[in-house]
Amino acid sequence: MKSQLTFTLLALFLNFSIHGQDISSTKAWHHDVELDVEIDNRYFLEVPAFEGQKRNYPSLALRPKYTVDWNEGDNSLNIEGFARVDVDKERTHFDFREFYFHKIKNNWELSVGLKKVFWGVTESNHLVDIVNQTDAIESFDGEEKLGQPMIQFSMYTDLGIFDIFYLPYHRKRTLPGEKGRFRFPVIIQTDDVLYENAAKEWHQDLAFRYSHSINIIDLGLSYFYGTSREPLIQFDLQQGPMAIYPIIHQVGLDLQITHNAFLWKLESIYRTSDLQKFFAFTAGFEYTISNIKSSGIDLGLIAEYLYDERGAMTYNALQNDLFLGIRLAFNDVQDTSMLVGVISDLGKSSKLIGIEASRRLGNTMKLELEGRLLASIAEEELFLLNFKKDSFVGITLIKYF
Repeated sequence: MKSQLTFTLLALFLNFSIHGQDISSTKAWHHDVELDVEIDNRYFLEVPAFEGQKRNYPSLALRPKYTVDWNEGDNSLNIEGFARVDVDKERTHFDFREFYFHKIKNNWELSVGLKKVFWGVTESNHLVDIVNQTDAIESFDGEEKLGQPMIQFSMYTDLGIFDIFYLPYHRKRTLPGEKGRFRFPVIIQTDDVLYENAAKEWHQDLAFRYSHSINIIDLGLSYFYGTSREPLIQFDLQQGPMAIYPIIHQVGLDLQITHNAFLWKLESIYRTSDLQKFFAFTAGFEYTISNIKSSGIDLGLIAEYLYDERGAMTYNALQNDLFLGIRLAFNDVQDTSMLVGVISDLGKSSKLIGIEASRRLGNTMKLELEGRLLASIAEEELFLLNFKKDSFVGITLIKYF
């Protein structure tokens, strides 16, 4: 049903945009085909907590991309797929990250189909980024997103950019299976979830965003109404954990101020539903020291404070924490970079240590390193306690075609 709706909308808009044009003229059409092949391995540092889990997780992923544009680039079709084969059958999956028609005319743009949209400015936590569902089996930090069916209309004015989103279908958060890591003691099936609204995944969601750049200030104001992308996990002694998606209202603010070598950043949300109401924010700065001792290396120093009124009931356990990080950009031919960060709970002993590094190998290959260490997880950390044995180091080799 979901794919049929998306492709029907695409067909209608493509027919509308092509009508009246000489489609036999290949000069007006520009095609671009790409394929990324990823060989990946995650090695977990501790003995598994649950039966069926492993310490070594090799996998293979493909990211095909296809773009065609016409009418001097004002119309385009953009497709990005993703497929992975993994030891955990739940992590073996396929998704269209993007499959949408895009039209530009005068001061407005229109997108129809599956698309990824990112909101936010902070490094350690993306509070306001709510349009797309998290692909939790791909990334522990929530950076990977599923494609969201949408109609997006954007208007550019002297007063700023106005974005309106119609989101007709809710996608469930992907969850690991029995053999997967970062799971609860009792398996929660991705499709075995509850919805607060009777329409379930077909509840019609809406989102609005206003953004504007004024000298050194980049401002974003957003509003979302619909099915939460973040499930509430309820624990029942007899039935085990259950996930429920409530209907929410969320107001968001993202702000970035550029002043000399400083980037001052803020993300804040207020979310209400029948099940919970809370306020949360992430605020801090990044200070860049450029070209250290004429070496060409840039050093970024990052500090952010994370607060969430839900306390121990937060889904990501970031309720009263401090993030300190170092970003290195070598600015060499191989585009070598590294980010090392530590999130420390200010009220408990828990620490999350992360490292990300990448380097190009020639013109068509890239090597990536990722590490996550969960240290001294406190007993009060109800969410993180499930993953205290899931520290890992991952390495990925990417080939571009």
